[in-house]
Parts: sequence; C-alpha cells; structure tokens
Amino acid sequence: MALFEGLSAKLQDITAKMRGKSRVTEQDIKEMMREIRLALLEADVNFTVVKELVAEISEKSKGVEVMESLTPGQQVVKIVHESLVDILGQTNSKLLVSPSGFTVIMLYGLQGAGKTTTAAKMALMLKKKGKKPMLTSVDVHRPAAARQLEILANSVDIPCYIQPEEKDAVKIARQAVDRARYLLCDTLIVDTAGRMTIDTEMMAELKAIGKVVNPTEKLLIVDAMIGQEAVNVALGFDKEIGLDGFIMTKLDGDARGGAALSIRKITGKPIKLICVGEKIDAIEEYYPDRMASRILGMGDVLSLIEKATANLDEKKAAEAFDKLKKNQFTLEDMLSQFEEVKKMGSIKDVLSMLPGMGNKAIPDEHIDEKAIDRSAAIIRSMTKKERHNPGILNASRRKRIAAGSGTTVQEVNRLIKQFEETQKMMKQFSGMMKGKGRMPNLGFGKRGFPF
Repeated sequence: MALFEGLSAKLQDITAKMRGKSRVTEQDIKEMMREIRLALLEADVNFTVVKELVAEISEKSKGVEVMESLTPGQQVVKIVHESLVDILGQTNSKLLVSPSGFTVIMLYGLQGAGKTTTAAKMALMLKKKGKKPMLTSVDVHRPAAARQLEILANSVDIPCYIQPEEKDAVKIARQAVDRARYLLCDTLIVDTAGRMTIDTEMMAELKAIGKVVNPTEKLLIVDAMIGQEAVNVALGFDKEIGLDGFIMTKLDGDARGGAALSIRKITGKPIKLICVGEKIDAIEEYYPDRMASRILGMGDVLSLIEKATANLDEKKAAEAFDKLKKNQFTLEDMLSQFEEVKKMGSIKDVLSMLPGMGNKAIPDEHIDEKAIDRSAAIIRSMTKKERHNPGILNASRRKRIAAGSGTTVQEVNRLIKQFEETQKMMKQFSGMMKGKGRMPNLGFGKRGFPF
C-alpha cells in the first residue's frame, strides 16, 4: 500500500534486526524504541499516539515472557504488531444496518476528500453484497457534484436521485427518502456538500438534513494525504454532529500515512472502509490486524483471497484449468487469464499481500507493471489461427506481431516460450494425476511461474 511505504520500510528494517536475535537486552529495546519513535514521527503520526505506542511496546518488551523466551526477537516483533493493531482499531467495524430494513448512510467531508466518488464506490460494494442501494446528492452549492454522482451511478447501474435546480438541500433529502422507499431500495447513501473549512452554515445544513433522513450511519470521508490535519477535521465534525466512523480515501497515494494511524486512537471512532485506488471498485472493508501485518511486511493473505474471489471469474478459471489438463490450452485462453489477473490490481499490491514480500523483498526496478499489458498486446496482434496454433509462427509472422503490438521480436519469442513451458508443465502434471509416478518437477525454474 503506497501510503505506508516509507513507514513500512523503516519498521520492517527495525523488526528484521530484532527477529533473529536469540537474546534481547534492555539496550536493544531502548535502541529499537528510538528508531520506532523517529519512524512514526516522520510518518506524521500524532505525537500523543507515538508517545503511548512507544511506552506500551517498551513496557511489554521488557517483560519476563520476552526475556525468557526461546525466540525473544520474534516475541518483540509480535508485541510491535499487537500494539499497531491496538492503535489501528483492534477489530473490524462493519457498516450498521437499520432494524427497520431501510438504512440511511450520510457521508460528510471537506471539498476534495473524495466524497462523491466514495459514495458511488460504497453503493457498488453494497450492490455486490446483495443490497439494493440508491444514491442522492444534497449538494446545492455545486450542481456539478450532483451531475458527477449521477454519471458514476449510471456507470454501475445504481438508481440516483438528484435535483440540480433545487436550492433547498432539506427538500431534496426528503424527496430522496420517498423515492428510495418507492423503488423498494434498502439503503440510501446521501452525498452531502463539502466546504474548504468547517463553518457554522455548513453544520446547520447538515443537522437539518440529518433530522429529515434520520441516518443509521454518519461517516466522515477523510483524505489520508492531509496528514495530522485530518484528525482536527474529524474532531470538528464529531463535536458538531457526532460521527459513527470514518472512510479513509487515497490510501494509494504517497503521503506519509499518519492520519490513518492517529485518527482512531485520538477520536475513539472506527475506520470502517478504505479506498485504495481510483477505480469504482477500489474500496474494501478495513481490518486493523491485516493493515498492521502489511505495514510490518507480514502479508495479508485473507485480503488477497477476498480480492481474488471478488474479481476473478470462477467459471473461466475452471475452464482454463480443464483445458490445461487436457493439453487444449491456447494463447486465446492465456489472453483471457491475463485479463483476469489485471482485475486484481497492480502486481506490486498483490505481492505486498504475500508474507515476506514487503517493500524491500523485491526492488521496484524488478517489478514490471506493464509486463502483462505487453503480453496481452502481443496475443491480440495475432490472428485467430495463430492463437490456436502457435506452431505456425515463423520469423516473418513474429516480426509482424512485434510491430503490431509495439514490442520486440525477442519479447514475442519469450511469450511463446513461456506458453510452451506451461503446456509442458501441465503435460507432466496430467501424467502425475493419472498415477504415473511421483510428483513431477513443475518447471518453475529461476523465472518463477511460467505465466
């Protein structure tokens, strides 16, 4: 996760030094606390939070269970992880559902925090979970915001109620509730107006809308890139209207990440969702323990499984595997698999979810994010006959394909070789499955998986 790269790299370096130690002295702990304090402050984490965290880790690290443990270094890393989880929120806090069967979620935030986009993302997420959401904009100050919400809603086929010409936000809110009930929607997401700063007029308007819609959830959209100021914004909104939680946006940015580590501890309110990209489906539930694990380079396999389940077509995967077993897998099928993998997000993000694959496990220069795009372009530049029978790809055909895909002949040759290796691997695997001996060498070699 780009937001925590700086902090993550530093904490991974610190914990790596401790992990292998067979004996931990008070001097080791003191030195580690100094490094952790500096890393957190550089990440723009609130000073009070840093002070409490360092004191907690220091106290626990000097305990008997660490000093007398067979693996004291690993015990210290475990303590750092648990302390991070404590700051980040301990447990997952799900969105509330009204017992009446009609849930209203009000979204607040300053201008530029990403409210409108987040509203659409949330609606799509709820729709995928079997809910029937409706969107509405009560922003009477910026008609363009309402139009933007309508465009986003249409792109994911979700009903949206807007009245760009109406200047009474409360009236729009009342009509939106009636419309949502008429359409038998079970969730109404209200995108409210934002300001550059918190002011009396803004709060009065939000309170009036709240009385009309009676929100089940009052969530503040927090831009993770504004640092500690996010905490002040959160405290301001909570004081005026009372919040139920937060949605953190722009966690794919390169800011220092202090807001995400400070806001839960300072306000006492949970982070419920996080936005990890610009795409309409780049939103996920927030799990403090998983976030802590990713920051410390321990991976996040559960989130990876959930991402794969949500994005990959199970039927296509089963068909591809069946073709591989029968040795009927073609370049057309390989193209389909490339398209499925792209749905998972960037290669770097996927790798970061694997244990031991932290920021420094694979240097950035060794991760080629465009590799799949180039391979897909090569296959798309082939005729249907060539995709189904790559044996006919002579030198002139390969030269034509390279020119058509904007790649080189060497890259075309490499892809064909990988395809042949995959077929060879699956031939061995099929033989093993038919009981023809021991587990074969699957041929991953130095390059890793042949795909």
